[in-house]
Amino acid sequence: MSFDTMLRPRSIAVIGASENTAKVGYSVLANLLAEGFPGDIYPINPTKKTIQGVKCYPSLADVPGVIDLAVIMIGRDHVLQVLKDCIKKRVPSVITITAGFGESDAEGKKLHHELVRLIKEGKITHMGPNCLGLINPWEKLNAAFGLPAGEPGHIALFSQSGALITAIQDWGASNRLGFSMVASIGNKATLDEVDFLEYLEDEPNTRVIAAYLEDISRGQEFMKAAERVGKTKPIVILKSGRTQAGAKAASSHTGSLAGADMAYDCAFERTGVIRADSIEHLFDVASALAYQPLPVGDRIVVVTNAGGPGIMMADVLEMAGLKVADLKEETKKKLAAVLPGAASIHDPVDVLGDAGGDRYRDALRILVDSDDNDGLIVILTPQKMTDVEGTAQAIVDVSKDAKKPILACFMGAEAVAPGVEILQDHHIPQYPIPERAARAMLEMVQHQRHCSRPPRVAPRYPVNRNPVVKIIKSHRSREMCEIGEYDAKAILRAYNFDLPPATLAGTIDDAVRFGAQVGYPLAMKISSPDILHKSDVGGVKVGLDNASEVEDAFELMMLRIKRQKPEAEIRGVLLEKMAAGREVIIGMKKDPQFGPMLMFGQGGIFVEVLKDVTFNLTPLTREEGFEMIRRTRTYKLLTGFRGQPGVDIEAIVDNLVRVSQLVMDFPEIEEIDINPLMVGREGDGAIVVDARIIIAKEAH
Repeated sequence: MSFDTMLRPRSIAVIGASENTAKVGYSVLANLLAEGFPGDIYPINPTKKTIQGVKCYPSLADVPGVIDLAVIMIGRDHVLQVLKDCIKKRVPSVITITAGFGESDAEGKKLHHELVRLIKEGKITHMGPNCLGLINPWEKLNAAFGLPAGEPGHIALFSQSGALITAIQDWGASNRLGFSMVASIGNKATLDEVDFLEYLEDEPNTRVIAAYLEDISRGQEFMKAAERVGKTKPIVILKSGRTQAGAKAASSHTGSLAGADMAYDCAFERTGVIRADSIEHLFDVASALAYQPLPVGDRIVVVTNAGGPGIMMADVLEMAGLKVADLKEETKKKLAAVLPGAASIHDPVDVLGDAGGDRYRDALRILVDSDDNDGLIVILTPQKMTDVEGTAQAIVDVSKDAKKPILACFMGAEAVAPGVEILQDHHIPQYPIPERAARAMLEMVQHQRHCSRPPRVAPRYPVNRNPVVKIIKSHRSREMCEIGEYDAKAILRAYNFDLPPATLAGTIDDAVRFGAQVGYPLAMKISSPDILHKSDVGGVKVGLDNASEVEDAFELMMLRIKRQKPEAEIRGVLLEKMAAGREVIIGMKKDPQFGPMLMFGQGGIFVEVLKDVTFNLTPLTREEGFEMIRRTRTYKLLTGFRGQPGVDIEAIVDNLVRVSQLVMDFPEIEEIDINPLMVGREGDGAIVVDARIIIAKEAH
């Protein structure tokens, strides 16, 4: 793969170049010329001798020199032939701007598959089709039909939406935010987000990677690349489609609760990717990470010339999970020596409304040099005596040698504009309101925490895989995807889950005999591969205290089930010794992009109503398992509340990690529901009361 010939070409062929200002072929050639691209440019058009003052060639074969990059902007029906010409000419890199392929009709999809075949056959580095093009300001390369490239910078951007790129370019230009690369990846026929992450890992001009994505094609590969690359270059992604439901309705509790977007949240959190929820948020964070050092901690000091905004900032910092710095006495003495007597030397540090640039500068230098804070946010409000430009320059001067981040919050519009311009010229992140500054600082702190955390280690337990293999093989042979409770529990038993004494009773006599053996109370549940939610059809009876109650429950249950589900295959009833404790649920659903996704939450019949659940991807560490539990609203109840004893949290974590190991060992498992898992008091463990498993239709 030759990214260098795409991003740093020495020669470019513009296939479909035009004199018509309304055509894409005009815009791309005009942008290359306007940017001053230093290499050779070869317009390709069989009807012209020159285009925009540049010698034109009828075909690629007629170009006398070597071509590093070809940009295609012709009708889709001619693209495949041009790709064949590129292969003959040994063009290493191609950008196909032309649309009408996989995103359109049946013919377009057919052409898309042939395009991919040709690209692989010719070993071409290819971007698109259906894209805006590519920009590298450091190389004076604007092979796109959007806006001017803008000034070089240190934020790389790739996007599935070309139109969004033009909006971001315009926004970036107005904020003097330069880019190291802007790529419109379009339909991702070959190059996708994983390829760009891997390339940008060692790209010298890139400090931060920003992206707009609508989907991720290779989930597991993306996670590996993002976790590795993000350690040295922060990754900020705006992913659309938060509210889009899964393409296929799920039959389990876990499936119905795990929307398609939840897996992206889990994947981003696992790998340290920062998920933006707007373009504004994307670049609030990207600009801070690109041009400021990371904080080593979460203690933030606020410097302000107005008390109210300082208090506002302190509030939003604490609400965001950051700490307002507790300044040392030595720091306060130094501040008192350079500030007026009426100033506040506590955080927020109020330098008063008449503060000029020198007063801000003196306070900032003291705070930057002190070890009682990890980052600074500087607020300025325009008052009668405010030196807007002098204060901005003071921030610039102090930032040059600072080893901790300094963010600015100049509140206002026209009155603060001259200062904002100075800050932007020197790449000091500037935010018009406290909330945006605090949020950017929070993302920096969290990124630092992610980068400094120890390597993840998912434990493995000794298990017996043989029963699992046999049960799955048996169900496959009968073309059954649903593994009912009896066999599901046999699978869990092989992985050393705790289960109550149980039997599958086909007759009343079998049921009564079991009760005499293990004692009471008992729970009775219908056993049928055709009944997913047993309680909905009267297929569950608990608290059976004697043989008479067992007989009555058996007869009534069979009668009800046969009336409500006459077509269902009935295998009997599952009888279990009842367990005491608090009900929770553990589940798993296979995500098509990222693999097994675990769920934990409050169990029982109300799980889908209350939806107090959390998710994470496998493989799961014990720390991540505990974090899943801690994030639920019912966590306080689980740990003990108002005199009530807590439950065995460690046992829940143990069960989560065992499910993680099971589904990693057997990729054919598509869904698992353990509901309820009955958790006893601390040290008493947790017992699987009900379980069901779904496997893939075909062998993995």
